[in-house]
Amino acid sequence: MITTDLKASSDKFEKHLSVTNDAMTAIDLLAEHTDFSRRKIKQIMQQGAVWLTQGKSTRRIRRASKKLSSGQTLHLYYDAHILAQSDFEARLIADESDYSVWFKPSGMLSQGSKFGDHGAIYRWAETHLQPQRNAFLVHRLDRATSGLILIAHSKKAAAVLSRMFSERTINKYYKALVHGIPHAPQTINEPLETKRAITKILSVDKSIGNNKSLLDIQILTGRKHQIRQHLSSIGHPIVGDRLYGDGKNDNINLCLTAYKMTFISPFDQLKKHYELDSEFYPDLNV
Repeated sequence: MITTDLKASSDKFEKHLSVTNDAMTAIDLLAEHTDFSRRKIKQIMQQGAVWLTQGKSTRRIRRASKKLSSGQTLHLYYDAHILAQSDFEARLIADESDYSVWFKPSGMLSQGSKFGDHGAIYRWAETHLQPQRNAFLVHRLDRATSGLILIAHSKKAAAVLSRMFSERTINKYYKALVHGIPHAPQTINEPLETKRAITKILSVDKSIGNNKSLLDIQILTGRKHQIRQHLSSIGHPIVGDRLYGDGKNDNINLCLTAYKMTFISPFDQLKKHYELDSEFYPDLNV
């Protein structure tokens, strides 16, 4: 017997299908228990909204012809709004085989959710890099933040790079357009959620007539929304910041870009330096 669990409206719901028939495929089971066409089901699976549980392991599956086994549970997490969201286009900066470096535009997700991952940077890397490889996220940028993000292409590489980010041996630099003109250089050493957090304002690159300035910033820790919170705490919120500044009044995207990354590669022991051109920096004319 196959049991189902239906929640919420037709625009957003979950189905949890217990499998007792070894002969069924994922698309057969979903076609039987939804009103979606088989073509639509394939699209939903490719967008990352279907998962399979076997024992204690639950993983995303994308292949519609995947044969199911008795005792497994197939999960569909459907959200029409999420699946209809437009894809943002990331730009490849460097392909280093074990990892790649990309420019993530503002608005693009670093990671997906159970309702899909088609709009996430790692999924973009999986589907656009040649030759194709698995992609593993080893650090994150806020959805509203643009800039450099590093993607690993094996579990071994992901473990090594994740540890480097955790140990702060990868140096990260940002450009931020802020309200006002703060003193520079200065170090903001204020805990966030009781955890150590250090942000350095290295310089004021440029100030403009409407009382805004472009800052060069380095972070020595990686707390959530660290730069945004720290700059707001000293009275210089980032232009376009809807959480910690007057972004609702600015009516523009967050003006924060991760523009430079340096480290010693654990794969070839060479010093790596990735840096975006100024065309990617926050627009001074906003």
